[in-house]
Formats: sequence, structure tokens, C-alpha cells
Amino acid sequence: MPIGSLGIKVGMTQIFDEKNVSIPVTLIKVGPCTVTQIKTITTDGYNAVQLGFGLSEARSEIKKGLKKSLQKKPLQGHLKKSGLTNCSYLKEYHVNKPEDFVLGQTFDIDSFSTSTVVDIKGKTIGKGFTGTVKKHNFGRGPMSHGSKNHRAPGSIGAGSTPGRVYPGKRMAGRLGGKPITIKNLSILKVDKDENLLLVKGSVPGKLGNLLNIIPCMP
Repeated sequence: MPIGSLGIKVGMTQIFDEKNVSIPVTLIKVGPCTVTQIKTITTDGYNAVQLGFGLSEARSEIKKGLKKSLQKKPLQGHLKKSGLTNCSYLKEYHVNKPEDFVLGQTFDIDSFSTSTVVDIKGKTIGKGFTGTVKKHNFGRGPMSHGSKNHRAPGSIGAGSTPGRVYPGKRMAGRLGGKPITIKNLSILKVDKDENLLLVKGSVPGKLGNLLNIIPCMP
């Protein structure tokens, strides 16, 4: 059972099962991820394994012309211990037995199988500042001539009592661009030639989005 991995969302398509039923799937380009640090209770107070992922290289295969991010010298010194030259993202995974892992160990598509169920974490598509109609599905005002309340939010509270707006009032604001987890997604196919996972259903984000793939415990 793999501890987890990082990947890039390639896109969505559909496959057909033996009954000729269409199944929507998401293509995820996984890893390779390298063990850059091993943390133990003795040294750090908890057991965990840190994985490094070359985000810029993975994205450049999907989006051409993407500039590679420059690494700071402290990060270069940290990655030098594991022999990783390109790394744009570090992620920790809690483990029970850190002694089972070796610095510089690599996790790739071979860590997953078609019988694995995973949770996938990612950032949703950011849609910027939106109004109440788009963000909260509010109803609009009359659209006839003379109306000045087409998509206005309307009243946001009473007058003298309470004399303020209650916290949590649904109003216009930023929509999307937040971390979200889609749970219990089945892996339908593992393409080792293209280093792709075919996961049933949709996952957060748009093309080239960074995803955290965590196997579900049996």
C-alpha cells in the first residue's frame, strides 16, 4: 500500500466497460516522487516521510512554454541529500514505520493498482470575485424597464435592532480557489507506458492542477 503521491491533472475522457456503459474518468500524471526527508519521533517529534515532486517538469509536458521556477540555495542544500535536482513541491505523509523508507527512494505509478481506492486533494478552479446570484444561487430581481434591482443582493439585515450584520451572512465575494478533497475514487486503469492513472469521476481543479493522491485505508 503506497503512502501517497503527487500528480498533475491531465484532463477528462470516457471509457467503456464490458457492458458498453460509458464511464467518465480523469487522467492524472503521477510522480515520480522522491523521499527527501525522513522524520522520526526522536528527531522531529513525529513519524513522517517527506516527498519531493518536480512540478515544473510535469506541467511543462502538458503546458508548453512554462518557465521553470528557480530554487533557493537553502532548498538546494536540502534536496542535495536525496540527490533530487529539480523539485517544486514538498509534501509530508505520516507513517507508522519510518525505518521502512530510504532517503532518495522513488515512488511512481507502480505504487498503485486497479484495486486501490484513493482520496484526491486539490485546489478548485478560481472564479474571482462573484455576486450573490452566481456564488449562492440567489434569485434575481425583475428585469422589466425601470427596475434597478436586477442582480443586487438586497437587504443584508434589520435597522436599529440588531443594528449590525450577523456573521456568516451570504454576500458577494471570492469564489473557488480553495482546497477540497474528493473521497473514495476508484482507480480503473494504470497506464505504466504513459505514467497515467485513470480515476473514476472528476477531481478538483483545471488542466495542470497539482493533486495529492492518498490511498484509502482498507
